[in-house]
Amino acid sequence: MLILSLKRRKKKNKMKTKIAKIGKIFNLWLPPFLWMALIFFFSSLPTIKTSKFYWQDFLLKKTAHFVEYAVLSLFYFRAFWGSKFSFKKSAFLSILISFFYALSDEYHQSFVPGREPRIRDVVIDTLGASFAVYLINKYQNKFPPLLKKFLGFDSS
Repeated sequence: MLILSLKRRKKKNKMKTKIAKIGKIFNLWLPPFLWMALIFFFSSLPTIKTSKFYWQDFLLKKTAHFVEYAVLSLFYFRAFWGSKFSFKKSAFLSILISFFYALSDEYHQSFVPGREPRIRDVVIDTLGASFAVYLINKYQNKFPPLLKKFLGFDSS
């Protein structure tokens, strides 16, 4: 009877471990995919003018490009780093994926009325992704505890 009880307990522990691993995978990998879906959604909308002045409209839209791909790169870095990839590999892959997604996003925009693909946007997107990784590399020791935990630098 005691042996059966121990076997059941062992099975339950294995199941809890599997559930925890699946939860960790979702926690790491769901944010970049949701962010990509959000980028896709906004890319599907016809362009709107945000200001009557060209330079303000241009600056706002290009800043949005830069920031949205910085966030995408951050999410991918977190996913790779949390999956036990090296820092360099996590950084490289997060920028690479962001670059290819920027390319595919511009291609997608070629099918949206009022939108047109621009290589300039891919460059801005990739710069945003690279800047996020640069900030992680340069300032990871100075991040507040909550950000360290989010990025996986704090094991507590």
